[in-house]
Amino acid sequence: MPSFDQAALEAAADAIAAAGRWLAQRDWTPATSSNFSARLDDAHAAITVSGRDKGALGRGDIMVVDFDGLAVGTDRKSSAETLLHTHLYRRDPGIGCVLHTHSRVQTIASRLYAADGHVRLEGYELLKALAGNATHEMAVDLPVFPNTQHMPDLVTQVDAWLDTGVPAWGYLIDGHGLYAWGRDVGETLRHIEAFEFLLDCELQLRRLRT
Repeated sequence: MPSFDQAALEAAADAIAAAGRWLAQRDWTPATSSNFSARLDDAHAAITVSGRDKGALGRGDIMVVDFDGLAVGTDRKSSAETLLHTHLYRRDPGIGCVLHTHSRVQTIASRLYAADGHVRLEGYELLKALAGNATHEMAVDLPVFPNTQHMPDLVTQVDAWLDTGVPAWGYLIDGHGLYAWGRDVGETLRHIEAFEFLLDCELQLRRLRT
C-alpha cells in the first residue's frame, strides 16, 4: 500500500496539470521542458514524469517521489532535476509547490546576468506580487546559478544562498530557466508571472539604454 494519501495525489495532479496548461498557453514550457511538483505531506511530493508534454498533462503523467528524490510505488522516472524540488520541501514546510519553466525571457535574462550572479529588481510596483511584500520601495536580487548536470552541486549552491536568510521566491539557472515556489500552485504561478514581467522590463530597459 502507498504511504501517501491517494486523494491528495489526485488533487495535486489535477492542479499541476492545470498549471501546465496555463504555462503552455504562454509558451513558457516549450518542447516537453520544465518540471512541476506539489507537496503531498511531510515526506512526499507529486511531480511530473520526465519527458511529458507539460501542456497536455493528466493524472497518469504525475508520479510520487520522496524527499530524497526517489520514486515511490512506480518504475517511472521523474526529471533529473527532482532534487531541486525535494530539497526545498525538506528545508521549508511552508513551501507547497515548485514550478520550473523555460520562457524565452527567463532564459535570455539568465545568460545576460550570469556573470553578475543575480538580476536586481528594484522599485517596481509588481514586487508586491511576491508573497510577504507590501511595498515597491525595495530591491530583490534574483540569483543566477551556473548550470550543471550534477544536481547535488546545484542544491548545495541554492542551500548556501537560502541559508543567508534573504527573502526568496525563486532563482534562475544560466541558459536554463526559472525555478519558483510558493505556498501552493496558485501562489507559485503568481510568482512566475511576476518574475516574467519584471525580467522582461529589465531586458527592455537594457535594450533602450544601449
